Amino acid sequence: MVTISHLVKKIVNDKPFLQEALAQKIISYGNLAEQLTPKIEEELGKSIKHSAVVMALRRYSDELKDLHEKVKPFDYRSEIVMKTNICDINAVKSPALVNKLNKLYSIVDFEKGDVLNIIVGNFEISIVTNEKYKDDVIKFLKGEKILNKESNLVALTIRFGSSEFFNTPGVVFTIIRKLAWENINIYEIVSTMTELTLILDKKNSMKAYDALQGLMVK
Repeated sequence: MVTISHLVKKIVNDKPFLQEALAQKIISYGNLAEQLTPKIEEELGKSIKHSAVVMALRRYSDELKDLHEKVKPFDYRSEIVMKTNICDINAVKSPALVNKLNKLYSIVDFEKGDVLNIIVGNFEISIVTNEKYKDDVIKFLKGEKILNKESNLVALTIRFGSSEFFNTPGVVFTIIRKLAWENINIYEIVSTMTELTLILDKKNSMKAYDALQGLMVK
């Protein structure tokens, strides 16, 4: 049976920012209830009391607060490295392409600190590298179906001091949420045991850097 409580949770869970605000108890239950009541009434097909929605929001806020308090604490202090002039090329995954991907490593000069990240999905492959290699990569992909090409990107890498990053739930979520609050889009996410690399538009690079620095202040 669908109840007011069920619908409140569904609406809140569909809006991560709203969920965060409720967990931190920094939102007015009364004002939010006024906004949610018409939608809930439409779903239920009947009129409901404003106070019932407020009560459901209060209860769910307590649940979210308890969940947040159970999250293992993490020290976000780390080194942030930014590399500019990055491009991201996306192509359809094919057996032929997969078989020759290792040849890409001979194109990039890693000793000069150049970038090459190859992300192999179920149906697509993304190649992230320096823009100076863009033409070489496109030539390499000749005969393959290229889906998208993005330029003027930056690679923002967070280098953590230990593998605790790898074993702590919620770290990536917290970082992504921090950038989402700043309305920053992320093109790619690449991670290892102690590093998290975010591929972003160059225009958002400094805003993203400052946002992440703020996360690391204790």
